[in-house]
Amino acid sequence: MTLRWFGPGYDPVTLEKIRQIPGIFGVITSLYGKQPGETWEKEELLAIKKQVEDNGLVIAGIESVNVHDAIKTGNAERDMYIEKYINTLKTVSQAGINLVCYNFMAVFDWTRSDLAKVRPDGAAVMSYDHKIIGQISPDNMISSMFEKANDHLLPGWEPQRMAKIKELFTMYQDIDEESLFANLEYFLKAIMPACEKYGIKMAMHPDDPGWPVFGLPRIMKNKNDLMRLVNAVDNHYNGVTLCSGSLGTNPDNDIPGIIRALKGRIHFAHIRNVKHNGPGDFEESAHLSSDGSLDMYAIMKALYETGFGGPLRPDHGRSIWGEVSVPGYGLYDRAIGLSYLCGLLEAIGKNNECN
Repeated sequence: MTLRWFGPGYDPVTLEKIRQIPGIFGVITSLYGKQPGETWEKEELLAIKKQVEDNGLVIAGIESVNVHDAIKTGNAERDMYIEKYINTLKTVSQAGINLVCYNFMAVFDWTRSDLAKVRPDGAAVMSYDHKIIGQISPDNMISSMFEKANDHLLPGWEPQRMAKIKELFTMYQDIDEESLFANLEYFLKAIMPACEKYGIKMAMHPDDPGWPVFGLPRIMKNKNDLMRLVNAVDNHYNGVTLCSGSLGTNPDNDIPGIIRALKGRIHFAHIRNVKHNGPGDFEESAHLSSDGSLDMYAIMKALYETGFGGPLRPDHGRSIWGEVSVPGYGLYDRAIGLSYLCGLLEAIGKNNECN
């Protein structure tokens, strides 16, 4: 069990507080000041690692080493940026870390129409309504997101990159799902020798939400997409981040079935719940099964029964008890969620022993 931690200067949740969560093992972190395509320095990563270990925790994985748009669009600079990416993988390995979560989403890392929708109990959650998104421009959505973030970090929404939104849309104007997947396959085949050499597991994060937004292609939406990924580059180091929340945006996705189909290729797990309000309309919820639309017991049982042994973390939490934090990443509700997931896992394990 781990918790995402954004590091000093970015995360108001301290390691001292994280360490007090029952069942916690380590954190998932990154060098959040780095831009996509920038090579990481070993000294910077080792400094973060020392802080984590001084607080009795470990860095269980990196989330994320973001992929440059030149790689995603397959332009003339992609080989240069792939080489930079490989150099960063070497740095990650030298710091004793063997897991990298990443995504291959076009332009936007993730999309929400509201970062603080107030629920009937007074908790605030991130939500998405496709009708709202369809009525605004990308520029307006970006302005709204940054305004509602209250100067907090929005992971995957680098202000320097979002400032070039028109340029980014131009870069992707001729990219469809097939060409985007071909560029992903090219990238993975190029980095796999380094992953084998350095022992780095690459864990692809599904698209969030699991459908096209502003007409941009999405290629990691469901079981078929994820199976295509692992079969296209059939290497143990090419795997998946099982994110129940992202896959759960589409009620047609059978998440326990996806877990079983990907047995042995899930390197990392994000476990959270979502509540479906209608087609293209969902809100995030407490991790408890009854608070959303997903069967969290069935999801955890599938992970247990398939022998998943990688890092697992509760994902986005509600904003509760007046806490001010990075949207979705407050301490209180994620700590509750982690404890709930630990309880499910203990019950599943003991029930398995009895049977």
